Amino acid sequence: MSNGTIKKIAGPLVIAKGMRDANMFDVVRVSERRLIGEIIEIHGDEASIQVYEETSGLAPGEPVESTGVPMSVELGPGLITSIYDGIQRPLDDIMKISGNNLQRGVEVPSLKRDLEWDFVPTKKAGDEVAPGDIIGTVQETEVVSHKIMVPVGIEGKITEIKAGKYKVTDMVATVETKDGPKQVGLMQKWPVRQGRPYKQKLSPNMPLVTGQRVVDTMFPIAKGGVAAVPGPFGSGKTVIQHQLAKWAEADIVVYIGCGERGNEMTDVLNEFPELVDPKTGKSLMERTVLIANTSDMPVAAREASVYTGITIAEYFRDMGYSVALMADSTSRWAEALREMSGRLEEMPGEEGYPTYLGSRLAQFYERAGYVKTLGGDDREGSLSVIGAVSPSGGDNSDPVVQATLRIVKVFWGLDSALAQQRHFPAINWLTSYSLYLDNIAEWFNNKVAPDWIDMRTKLMGLLQDESELQEIVQLVGMDALSAPERLKLEVARSIREDFLHQNSFDEVDTYTPLDKQHKMMQLIAAYYDKALAALNAGADIQKLIDLPVREQIGRYKYTLPENAASTFDQVMTELDKEVNEAKNAKEDF
Repeated sequence: MSNGTIKKIAGPLVIAKGMRDANMFDVVRVSERRLIGEIIEIHGDEASIQVYEETSGLAPGEPVESTGVPMSVELGPGLITSIYDGIQRPLDDIMKISGNNLQRGVEVPSLKRDLEWDFVPTKKAGDEVAPGDIIGTVQETEVVSHKIMVPVGIEGKITEIKAGKYKVTDMVATVETKDGPKQVGLMQKWPVRQGRPYKQKLSPNMPLVTGQRVVDTMFPIAKGGVAAVPGPFGSGKTVIQHQLAKWAEADIVVYIGCGERGNEMTDVLNEFPELVDPKTGKSLMERTVLIANTSDMPVAAREASVYTGITIAEYFRDMGYSVALMADSTSRWAEALREMSGRLEEMPGEEGYPTYLGSRLAQFYERAGYVKTLGGDDREGSLSVIGAVSPSGGDNSDPVVQATLRIVKVFWGLDSALAQQRHFPAINWLTSYSLYLDNIAEWFNNKVAPDWIDMRTKLMGLLQDESELQEIVQLVGMDALSAPERLKLEVARSIREDFLHQNSFDEVDTYTPLDKQHKMMQLIAAYYDKALAALNAGADIQKLIDLPVREQIGRYKYTLPENAASTFDQVMTELDKEVNEAKNAKEDF
């Protein structure tokens, strides 16, 4: 341990002298109040410490004590359903001690020490084990089986393994290694700034199904992929992340509220326990870890919160689970970096952000992936990261947006104009993109429908044509368009209003299974093809636009999934009938 004294205080930055024996990123305790901090710079015997708590009232000369270990998280049973702050302190336990407002210097263990967990061994004495091997399980919630893994650095033969009820601090197995016997418990620690190891990173070739039509059909994200959701204030970033947290096909959800408004985090904390998980029928909270670091909490802890969250997510990935991590928002995290960089008097980069902004963002996003985990059972796990970005004034030339776009492969560009028109999700279909389409096209064509990608391409083509035609309409009016062009505009409006627009508060429309999404695409494409054929046969464009069946196509999204097939057949039959009537009708004079 290294002990020093405070020399200078500048907001959350404390400079301590007498710290020659300390190391970079060591956790330290500052002053008699024992505020928690982390060393981020060393000059000679002076250490710059970012303090994760309010520093008002500190004075030069007060003691600083290094713990000699880097900022780490506790990984073990009890993570699921927990609500932590940015440095993995459980907010419910802190509330019992200090009330509704966080007090400084509170020391609370991350995992509850008084709970006992029923450990069921899956290995026996005499078995050879290596890092990542599963030695037993704990049923953490009704839906999550927590797998106890051999920590990194332990390899050898099990000489003893227990069964029964144990606390996280208890040891459940002894492994004879070449360096002597080592104990394995229910809990392990891991430094947050270091990615957890795996055997091999695999190519992401299956989608993370979300039930959100604009995402799954138009701009899908792969399991183990990374996506950015940039958008101005009020464009629906947080609602999209909530929807993905609720409905994405992930076994575990880690939600990081990084510098978000307190009332938004309150909504999340109140809403998640009440949400019913569609896959299990239980509370969504039974497979969720929440990290709440609101905008009024110390800025330095905001910088740590994303590392805390992604380390917890990697731990569940290593068990073989599919994990979805939502970071809302990385702009607030970048602002924390900027503030600490300014206090360190580092050379500023663009708009005052530190010059290493891009590399720090890459270090975070690159920890996502679809991997073959450590251990001898060929487990595969995935960690998908979806980061919201809040550029100032909605300007996508913001350094955080630009640095993020160089790393991620999915861009869901939110548009305030769409949000003002009450079109949600407000993802702009002309500016957004997904670079995973080529990887996962085969999965869609094999698992959902052989014409899935063709249908998607057709609908996107119509939307792009609409954009060009709208320019003509604004210049010279609708009368300048030919009948087939007017039909294109009508079909594109149907795609926008009936397919891309999705009501997250409607019980049926909030989630659309892939087969129903395909049927919706088929209905819109069938209307276009049949109406175009009728036009070519001499039918009147206005009659085709006014077909009563179009309302049924529009309302198909509110059809229950179990009735989707029968309703689809009825609407197709009605469509054929009405288009034929329009084709055969003579114009009334």
